[in-house]
Amino acid sequence: MPWQLFGYGRSDWSTKLIHGLTSEEAAGFRSRRGPNHDSILVTPHNAPFSTYKAGLAFYDRLIDAILAAGIEPWLCLYHWDLPQALDDLGGWTTRDCAEWFADYAVLVAARYGDRVKRFATFNEPSIFNLFGLGFGGKRATSSVERLHRAIHHVNLAHGMAVDVLRARVARSSIGCIHNYQPCLPSTLADTQAAKRCDVYWNKAFPDPQCLGAYPPPLRAEIEPHMQADDLARIGRPVDWFGLNHYSPVYVKTTANDVIGFGLGDRPTNIPLTPIGWPIMPGSFQDTLLQVSNRYALPIYVLENGIGAYDKPNADGSVIDNDRVAYLRAYIGALNAAALAGADVRGYFVWSLLDNFEWDSGYEVRFGLAYVDYPTQRRIPKASFEWYRDLIKTARNASAAPICALPC
Repeated sequence: MPWQLFGYGRSDWSTKLIHGLTSEEAAGFRSRRGPNHDSILVTPHNAPFSTYKAGLAFYDRLIDAILAAGIEPWLCLYHWDLPQALDDLGGWTTRDCAEWFADYAVLVAARYGDRVKRFATFNEPSIFNLFGLGFGGKRATSSVERLHRAIHHVNLAHGMAVDVLRARVARSSIGCIHNYQPCLPSTLADTQAAKRCDVYWNKAFPDPQCLGAYPPPLRAEIEPHMQADDLARIGRPVDWFGLNHYSPVYVKTTANDVIGFGLGDRPTNIPLTPIGWPIMPGSFQDTLLQVSNRYALPIYVLENGIGAYDKPNADGSVIDNDRVAYLRAYIGALNAAALAGADVRGYFVWSLLDNFEWDSGYEVRFGLAYVDYPTQRRIPKASFEWYRDLIKTARNASAAPICALPC
């Protein structure tokens, strides 16, 4: 959800919400994940309380329409768009931000908790922290001390939001969504950098949230920013583990990044998506088993898919066979992980519709349905038809594979 429903104008990421319930019904989807863009919703804890009524009303209409279509809404409180006014006050590097986030959670729970029961606190906290504060280049303007403060304050905000939702939403089902990928060295000389990346990318958030402690390499770094009961507040029980997974991350040692590692070169002998991400479904299977064993929580895959440069053919059709092949391989890997013991409860494709893809803008497309942006016309791609048929087959089979759900 947007955190600007408290009337704070623009966010630190520009976002656009696109929805298409007719497409969802046609595909047979039962659940829909959506961000509550907090850049439409929160005010500082000690500031005059104000809300953006039009933004709140928009989500009322969207949630009601989703429910009327027989689809269960899954609501994510934070998908990277911190209000610019709060970022100007220090954002996640200040402990106050956790209080502001809790205020926002109170508003969301009160407004939508009668209809929404599935809540995620954050989407990919490691990504917006690492790319916003950790890596060098065009995104990061930070220090390692600011990064560690932000990591801890986001974790604290997660725990505080869990408390709010648990107290105010009856029968709530709560989790956090983590981008969890194998961190592999670009060369043998980068082995230690890859291990360090694994700590920051994969474990800095789910470990304190689910296991009650930061991973050992981070503990001394985070300790100066902790208060006595912080870990207890962070480690509130959750109901499930949200997993986003696309491909392994290849890592190199760097001198320019504040944490000593950065994104490295990929091997030349592995298949890549059209936007250059490795296609390695076996890594997905391994990740599911690792997460299930480490955190002992039911897993919902909240993002998985392929970015491409899809265009309609002369007859108006969009034939995205690469996406069909990717989804077939990755859903197969998911089923193999489940058969091997991973507690996987569901799978959401990223994404139902083409949408705004961060610094790639509208050029890269992840959707099962093509969006003609000037007219907002939706064109189901070949992958849409394939996925719809997969859902029908799964529901009709006596021994169905893991239910595939849409984002």
